[in-house]
Amino acid sequence: MAVRVRFAPSPTGPLHIGGVRTALYNYLFAKKHKGTFVLRIEDTDQNRYVKEAEPYIHNALAWLGIVPDESSRENGAFGPYRQSERKKLYVKHINELVNVGNAYVAFDTPEELARMRSEAESKGETFIYNWKNRNALKNSTTLSEKETQELIGKGAPHVIRFKMYSEKDERNLRLHDQVRGTIDVDLSLLDDKILVKQDGMPTYHLANIVDDHCMEISHVIRGEEWLPSMALHVLLYSAFGWNPPVFAHVPLILKPTGKGKLSKRDGDKFGFPVFPLEWDENTPGFKEYGYLPESLINYLALLGWSPGGEQELFSMDELISSFSLEAITKSGGRFDPERCKWFNQQYLQHIDSSIVAAELEKELKKNSVSSGALDLIRIAKLIQNRLTLLTDVWKEADFFFVAPEDYDEKAVRKQWKDDTAKILSSVAELIDSADETTAHTLGVLIKGYANDNGIGLGKIMAPLRIALVGSLRGPDVFEICSAIGIENSVSRINTAIKHISA
Repeated sequence: MAVRVRFAPSPTGPLHIGGVRTALYNYLFAKKHKGTFVLRIEDTDQNRYVKEAEPYIHNALAWLGIVPDESSRENGAFGPYRQSERKKLYVKHINELVNVGNAYVAFDTPEELARMRSEAESKGETFIYNWKNRNALKNSTTLSEKETQELIGKGAPHVIRFKMYSEKDERNLRLHDQVRGTIDVDLSLLDDKILVKQDGMPTYHLANIVDDHCMEISHVIRGEEWLPSMALHVLLYSAFGWNPPVFAHVPLILKPTGKGKLSKRDGDKFGFPVFPLEWDENTPGFKEYGYLPESLINYLALLGWSPGGEQELFSMDELISSFSLEAITKSGGRFDPERCKWFNQQYLQHIDSSIVAAELEKELKKNSVSSGALDLIRIAKLIQNRLTLLTDVWKEADFFFVAPEDYDEKAVRKQWKDDTAKILSSVAELIDSADETTAHTLGVLIKGYANDNGIGLGKIMAPLRIALVGSLRGPDVFEICSAIGIENSVSRINTAIKHISA
């Protein structure tokens, strides 16, 4: 059997990282088995449709490297890939179900159904539209075909419902899920789900099943929130006379506390993103926060899937090679913002320094600062292992381009002694007379000066860092001196002596 999987989001807003992970698992499974990954847009809910959502979904997946083989952009032999463009297909198939008696037309108004629910509640009961009462309600199982067609002809509001269960049917339905194992469902407890809404649009359930069959989807890998719908979907396949796909329901991504599904509100509360890309000016995504797509992919893959062993860092190819549905965990994965940052930090240490330099160049422009003669690639390499987020570049590199105007008071009190000004004046003269400006050469000069004069190196290094940077942060001091050059180094030392020792 050829493996064909699909990711089928609804364009009702930005793509949540829970959806990203579902897309990722589908993609990994498809590529592992040399199969096809389909992106289908499920836009049957026109009331919640957001125009900007579909391009956002495409752009987010592209940034992450989860590229569909078939979609409304890539096309393929099974299109269209938007459900709103497949309505004729749904009409054809729903008519088949109605004609053979597996579905029926229901004319009960929302007001009538609300009244029946209220009456049931007053008796301590629960109203369910199913086998127990469908024959006493206003639908085509109780009306003649003539009455049914007359009502439809008059434009009477109606929906089409699926017969989930009748007394002649077997009550227990045994299902198998690749993640959950065997599941038994009592069909007599379920309601007759609506397949076509009053506006004539199919519900998710009908469109989903018809599309999965017509697109020859072999495996349905989706979030566990759809697990309660699995019985309905299997029965729909059976009603059409089709073989169902293999189902795998993946666990939820949980809040940092571990209680409940991760939401945008959690991100707002704790200061981390939940969307891959910026949705609007008030909602930045992982990209805008400074995460690398590779690190986010790595973290999300392990948030609900366990490859075994000690390895934590995986390339996309390694994820594809290792992935299996059987290794997906049943329990939800708690989103840990700090753990996610750790993955990003690991990846930042190994990316090409030109990426860091490019980000640094953006920050220079944003802050209206010139790079002058400074080598951005060199500076990128000096700060790269100090970054947690790509957006940390200016915080870690600003002092290379802008001389300090003030100095950390606590550091000065602790490190600046009575003889510091004299010592740094001598250091400035040494730097100014250096034949070479490599970090190694400057280090040899200054260490030799300290040794020759019986001065502990600590009395030089900390004050020198304060003079060059303004505080006790940054990479190797000799590298800073070499990067900014002799003239800048001497100028900063003399300025610090003037301001601090005054």
